[in-house]
Amino acid sequence: MSELSETHDTPFSSTTDLDMRHVGALRQAIRSEDKATIRALLTGEHPADLADRFEQLSTDDQTALLGLAPDVISPSMLAELEDEVVEDILPLLEPGQISKAMEELDSDDAIQIFEELPAERRAEVLADMAAQDRKEIEDSFAFDEETAGRLMQREFVAAPEFWSVGQTIEHMRSQSKLDGDSLPDKFFDIYVIDAHFHPRGYLPLSTLMRSDPDQVLSDIMDTNLTVIEPELDQEDVAYLFEKYDLISAPVVDADGRLSGMITVDDIVEIIQDEHTEDMLALAGVNEAGLVDTVGSTVLARAPWLFVNLLTAIAASFVISLFQDEIEKLVALAVLMPIVASMGGNTGTQALTVAIRALATRDLTPANTNRVIRREAFAAIVNGLIFAVVLGVITFVWFHKLDLALVIAAALVFNLFCAGLAGILVPLGLKKVGADPAVASTVFVTTVTDVVGFLAFLGLAALFLL
Repeated sequence: MSELSETHDTPFSSTTDLDMRHVGALRQAIRSEDKATIRALLTGEHPADLADRFEQLSTDDQTALLGLAPDVISPSMLAELEDEVVEDILPLLEPGQISKAMEELDSDDAIQIFEELPAERRAEVLADMAAQDRKEIEDSFAFDEETAGRLMQREFVAAPEFWSVGQTIEHMRSQSKLDGDSLPDKFFDIYVIDAHFHPRGYLPLSTLMRSDPDQVLSDIMDTNLTVIEPELDQEDVAYLFEKYDLISAPVVDADGRLSGMITVDDIVEIIQDEHTEDMLALAGVNEAGLVDTVGSTVLARAPWLFVNLLTAIAASFVISLFQDEIEKLVALAVLMPIVASMGGNTGTQALTVAIRALATRDLTPANTNRVIRREAFAAIVNGLIFAVVLGVITFVWFHKLDLALVIAAALVFNLFCAGLAGILVPLGLKKVGADPAVASTVFVTTVTDVVGFLAFLGLAALFLL
């Protein structure tokens, strides 16, 4: 939810930091039921700044504010709020206010608000909307979540290929003067269509404004058009935008007719969300929003902690197999965490690179073998370098050459296994249809811990005792 649908005379703030004085004043106004101050603090600035200010309030303060002045939640501000905040406040708004906001917003923002409505209120809100707006919402909602069909906005500018530049500009001017203007609030390209409404090319607004009014669109349009099907996953859409440096792209229906467009501002939000999701998944957590409670946070994180507990028990079991050897040579207990730790860091490095390469489509079947070899050899080289360093430290520390050689050999072997695990685990999970970002960390950590302890203690049992 990112587009601005209102004009604001106040200059936008150049800083991203919240003005906590305003937030404090807003809290005070809520407690004193000062409606005038509430309205003053939540109007006249960029909707994104107002949304940030509202989000800093506690759930109780948000509820109290909406009871005092629900009208301060403008359509553009509603579109800027985080989804979980929208989900919480929509039940507090009247259906008429929600439907009016959805009618004023572009269809892509409207559908995002509609998604957060409780199922039992959706029909009530739709009933308050104009027939055309209602149909657009219903058509968009027919597509799966996180697809181009759900993401696209149905307002766009299209012109027949035989029109001139002057006719196109005049058409846009006439549309903007009509009540219920069908032009999108923001657009960057004009799509050139044939008689069957199939897109044949596009014309950037900059090209249109520089061209002679008598020039025909088909003569100056760009035919390198990236067309998106509505069933395409939004992550794949983002990849196309990045690959082809797109500002906007047309979406077509099953018959190839132009049915909507996707703009870069929505793609920026998707890329941010997807990258955040992958980063959090690597750590086995989800995003803790401002409205999340202790209970929901614990429920989200506890399962992964339980999995980590099981893997730690597995590593401890390996250690228990060599408890007699550890009792005979205490140095083993001192040194074995080093081997596991170095392996863990090596595996994490390879894993992070692999997850990133998979997300950006840089890691493909064509170069998989080369990447695997690179990670394996890099792990061996690093293993040899740090084996020498750790071997020297061990010899100086414990004055045992055989112990230094054993830990050096164990370190090389564990780093090699860690490097391979860091690349092979996410590739394997991807192949079986699992999300590598979510599950890879557990498997890689298990490999590095178990192999590290087994290699070091096993070699020690063979050559030292």
